[in-house]
Amino acid sequence: MTDKPVDGNVSPFEQARQEDEHGNEFWSARDMARLLDYVEYRNFKPVIDRAKQACENSGQSVEDHFVDMHDMIATGKGARRKVKSVALSRYACYLIIQNADPAKEIVALGQTYFAVQTRKQELFEQATEDERRVMLREELRKHNSQLADAAYQAGVESDIDFAVFQNHGYKGLYGGLDAKGIHQYKGLKKSQKILDHMGSTELAANLFRATQTEEKIRRESIQGKREANKAHFDVGAKVRQTIEELGGTMPEELPTHEDVKKVERRLQKQQAEQLPDEQ
Repeated sequence: MTDKPVDGNVSPFEQARQEDEHGNEFWSARDMARLLDYVEYRNFKPVIDRAKQACENSGQSVEDHFVDMHDMIATGKGARRKVKSVALSRYACYLIIQNADPAKEIVALGQTYFAVQTRKQELFEQATEDERRVMLREELRKHNSQLADAAYQAGVESDIDFAVFQNHGYKGLYGGLDAKGIHQYKGLKKSQKILDHMGSTELAANLFRATQTEEKIRRESIQGKREANKAHFDVGAKVRQTIEELGGTMPEELPTHEDVKKVERRLQKQQAEQLPDEQ
C-alpha cells in the first residue's frame, strides 16, 4: 500500500453518519445544520420542528426518530463544552431535508442522498439471500477502502503492515483465527477470497467490524501501527462478544457460500432475461 487510499466519492452526509454502541445509525442535528449551511444552530431549530410535525403527521413516532442528546463543541483555545443536540434517524434526516431552505445547493444534494439511501434500504429488506450477499459485499468493499484510508493515516503504510492490521481484526472477530486460519477452518482454497464466500449474516458482522474500527481510529485520532492493530482487534472482539450475548452463531461456524462474483453474474443474467425484447 504505497499510495494513500482515497475515496473522493463519499457523500458528506455519509461521512457525517454515526453509529451508537448497538450499531444503530444516526446523524447529529448540529452536524446536519453545518452541512446544510446554517451558520447559527438556532436558525436550524425551526427546520427540526417542522420535520417533527411532518413525522407526526405521517403517523410515525417522533420519539423514535428525534432523540435528545448532547454534542461537544470547540469554544476556542482548545476548550470544549457540552451543548444540546438531537440524534436523527435516516427518516428524520429525510424530513429535515424536505423542510430545509430549498435555495441552498447542499439541500438538493441531501434530498438525492437520502432518497437514494432510503430506496436502497427498502430494496435490501425485500431482497433474497443472494441479492443481500451482493449488496453487502459491495458495501464491505467500499468500507474496507475507507478503513484502509483511516489505517494509513494512523501509520499502517506498507502492504505487510496492512495485512497484519487486517489479521488483527479477523483474530478479534474469529476467536483468534487469522486470514490463513479462517481459510483452513472453512475449507477454502488459497486462491479463494474469504469475503467472497460469506453469507449475508457473516458479511454484516464484518461490515460492522470495518465501520466501527474506522470510526474508532478517526474519533480517537489513533496513531501508530501497534495502536491501530489493537483497535482493530478490540472492535472485532467486541462484535464477537455481542454475537455471543445475542445467542448468535460464531462467524467461523457459519457456512461457506458460492463465490459472490458468480452470484452477481447470475443475477445480472436473470435481470437481462427479464427485460423486454427490443422491437
